[in-house]
Amino acid sequence: MAYRGMKGVPQDDTSYLERHNDNMVGDLANKVSALKNISITIGNDVREQNRLLNEMDTDFDSGRSLLAATMNKLGIVSRAGGSRLQCYLILFALLVFFIIYSLMR
Repeated sequence: MAYRGMKGVPQDDTSYLERHNDNMVGDLANKVSALKNISITIGNDVREQNRLLNEMDTDFDSGRSLLAATMNKLGIVSRAGGSRLQCYLILFALLVFFIIYSLMR
């Protein structure tokens, strides 16, 4: 198309150049289409990963609040029970650790 009507160029050469130019335009259109599909796929993956990250953030926030509430209750129990209750708590933790250790072996 860009070569049509050039003076001094034989007709066979211009038709060859036009065909070659059309082939290159077709190849370029195919590559642009492939690039568009890849970018759409990347966009979908990014949206899915952002959704998963938001869910994970929500789960961590709920876990953090549960842990804070547990620590507050443990502080109240440790202040109220004195040293005797702390000994029971340490023995219970050691017992749980021993049971888990024996199950893992």
